[in-house]
Amino acid sequence: MTAQSTTHAATTSTRKPECLSMTGYATVRSEHQGWSIRVSVKSVNHRFLDVKLRLPESLEPYEIRLRQAVRDRIHRGHVDIHVSVEPGKAAPVHVNQELLQAYLRAADELRQQTKAKAELDLVSLLRLPGVIGGLALELPDSEEEQEEFGKILETQLREALGKMDEMRRAEGRHLSEELRERTMRIGTLVEQVRGLVETLRPSFARRLDSRLKDLLSGNSIDPARLAQEAALLAERSDISEELDRLRSHLQQFAQLLDSAGELGKKLDFLLQEMQREANTMLSKTPGVESEALAIMGIALEIKAEIEKLREQVQNIE
Repeated sequence: MTAQSTTHAATTSTRKPECLSMTGYATVRSEHQGWSIRVSVKSVNHRFLDVKLRLPESLEPYEIRLRQAVRDRIHRGHVDIHVSVEPGKAAPVHVNQELLQAYLRAADELRQQTKAKAELDLVSLLRLPGVIGGLALELPDSEEEQEEFGKILETQLREALGKMDEMRRAEGRHLSEELRERTMRIGTLVEQVRGLVETLRPSFARRLDSRLKDLLSGNSIDPARLAQEAALLAERSDISEELDRLRSHLQQFAQLLDSAGELGKKLDFLLQEMQREANTMLSKTPGVESEALAIMGIALEIKAEIEKLREQVQNIE
């Protein structure tokens, strides 16, 4: 292996996996035997891979081949492909002489009947339906030429997909940065809640003491029993496990962003789990103490950040 190939292999193997957006667009043009062939590709987010291919009727035999080229490159998203063929500088143009003569005879008869003196315009004649022929691309006769043309179409499509991937990578890098910033924000909020949780046990005891005094109408309360009941109340309202799972999900989320492959569905699943933990935090944080209210406010912030993350993840392949 040469030094150049060794360097290329090392660079390829150490290249950091990138997050791919499902939004992109690219256009490629080429000339073939006097025809200008244009391939445009556009992709937007979609739950699965959905390929819509529009091409001239004469090129329909290549549809399966072109669809496979897309599936080899893209795994998720709505992909719209448009193949158009237009006459190039050397495109063959043929005049249907018989049809043109028929138009001329009909025009001459009409002029005699109406006594019109207007002269026929050559350009207008050429625009009449069927006068100009040869503007539709026809497949070559031999299998070798058909295969060659198929390779040209496939190569052009792959080039367009490659250019679109550049846009998808750029958008993916931007999305990845935003996702990391939001997950860091959620991590900070989680730690704020963890700090507040430590201050809630005394408030549970105060609230329980107040309720029991109301029920006992001023009678004395056993301090040991009060501590026991407060501990039970604190245990039922403990959200430490939810906070631990949230932190674990955030770590997994960051690891996925550094990995390759189809990330969108995995990231969305993690966000669903994170949303579930946030909902449980809200349901297990009772009372009107300042600490509890602060936790509820932060949990609502976490839910809002998770929803924003889910919106962004919908555009990741």
